[in-house]
Amino acid sequence: MCIRDSNKVTRYVESVLKKVPEISSFASNVGKGNPRIYYNVGQHNESENYAEIFIQVEGLQTREKVAVIEKLRQQLKDYPGATIKVKDFEQGPPVEAPLAYRIYSDDLAALRKTAFDVAALIGKVDGTIYVNNPLLVKPTDLKVTINKEKAGILGVASADIDKTVRLGAAGLNVATYREDIGKADNYNVNVSIPRNADIQDVSIFDRLYVPSASGLNIPFKNVASVGFESSPNQIRHYDKDRYVTISAFVKPGYNVQQLDQQITAQLNQFKFPKGFSFKVAGENESKEESFGNLGIILIVTVFGFLGVLILEFKTFKSILIVLSVIPLGIVGGLIMLYFAGETLSFTATIGFIALVGIEVKNSLLVVDFTNQLRAQGRSIEDAIVEAGEIRFIPILLTSLTAIGGLLPLVIEYSELYSPLALVLIGGLISSTLLSRLVTPVMYKLLPPVVVPE
Repeated sequence: MCIRDSNKVTRYVESVLKKVPEISSFASNVGKGNPRIYYNVGQHNESENYAEIFIQVEGLQTREKVAVIEKLRQQLKDYPGATIKVKDFEQGPPVEAPLAYRIYSDDLAALRKTAFDVAALIGKVDGTIYVNNPLLVKPTDLKVTINKEKAGILGVASADIDKTVRLGAAGLNVATYREDIGKADNYNVNVSIPRNADIQDVSIFDRLYVPSASGLNIPFKNVASVGFESSPNQIRHYDKDRYVTISAFVKPGYNVQQLDQQITAQLNQFKFPKGFSFKVAGENESKEESFGNLGIILIVTVFGFLGVLILEFKTFKSILIVLSVIPLGIVGGLIMLYFAGETLSFTATIGFIALVGIEVKNSLLVVDFTNQLRAQGRSIEDAIVEAGEIRFIPILLTSLTAIGGLLPLVIEYSELYSPLALVLIGGLISSTLLSRLVTPVMYKLLPPVVVPE
C-alpha cells in the first residue's frame, strides 16, 4: 500500500468520524504516527502504509466512551485491503498490548509456522481482538541479478547499475534546493522516469540504458535482470534469543488477567516443536516487574509499623491487639473486588497498603484510650466498654467521610483508580463494623500490663 492509498483510507475513516456526534475533534497523520500525545504511547516510525488519527471526546462518562469505541469498531472492521484498529489509551507502563506472548526458537521457518498456530489459538479465545502476528506477511524485495562476466566485458560498473535501478524504481536525488539562505528547510531535487501509475511498472527496466567505460549506453537488460523475491521478516532478540511476540487486545467487559490465565493454560498444553519455549509478556510481565519492586517497600512498611507501635505501647500484647484488625479489612476489600468483578491489580494492592494504615490508626486510638482508662483505675471490663463507646462514633464518622470521598472514583469508573477505591470502601466497612466486636474481645483475652497512675 502506497501513501496515497493510506491517505484514502484515512479520509474514509475521517468521514465516518464526522458523523459521530460524541466526537469533538480529531487530527490525522498519514505516513507516520502521531507525536507523543499520551505519556505511555510513543510515536510510530514513518511508513507509507501506516496512519494514525487522534480522537477527542468531551463530557462522556467512561462507559459512554467505551460504547463509542465499540460502535466505531463495528463500523470500520470490514474495510477492504486495510486493517483499522480503534484503541483507547490505557494506564500504566508502556506495553505492546495487554495480552502478549513471546515464542522463542532458532529455527526461523518453524518459528513462523508456530507463530501462525499460536495467533490462531489466541484469536479463538472469546474476548480477544486485534491479534497481531508480525510474521504474517513476508516483505517482498526487488532483486537485481547482475551478469558480472558480461558487465565486465562491456565495461559496465556495478555502481552505474545501482544508479540505474534507483532511477527506475524511485528516482535519484541530484541536487538540493533552498528558497532562502536564512531558511532551514532544504528540498531534494529528485529525477525519475515518467510513470503511468503511483507505482512504477517493472517493465521500465527493459527500456533503460547503463553507461559503460567506453562511453556507449548498454541496454540494462543485457547486463542485469530484475525480479521479486520474499525476504525474511525482521526477527527480534531478547537476551540473545530469537523470538516473535504474538499480541492481542481485549474487548470491553472482559478481564485481562482472566483471559491471560486462560491463554497461558492453553499454551502450556500446546505441542511446541523441539527447542521452542514461550514467555508471557504484556500486562502480566509489567505487573510482575512492579510487584517485584513492591516487595522491598512492603518489608520496610511492616518494620515501620512495628517500630511505631513498639514506641507507643512497649508491650507485645497491645501490639497484637492493634494488628488483629488487619485481616478484617483485607477480607472486606477482597469481597468488594470479587463482587465488582475486579482482580488484584497493582492499584488494588496499593489500596490494601493504605487500608492497613487506616485500620491500624483506628485500632490504635481504641487500645491507647483503653490503656489510659485502666491507668486511671478503671477495671478491664469498664475500660473496654467506655473506650468502645467514646471512640466508636469518631471512628465511624471518619470512615463514612472517607467512603463518601471515594464513591466518585467508583461511580466514575476508571480501570486505574476504581479498584483502589473499591478496596478501601470494602475494607473500611468490614473493619469498622467487625473491629467493634473483635478489638474488645482481643483486649479481654490478652490484657496488657498497665501501671496505674
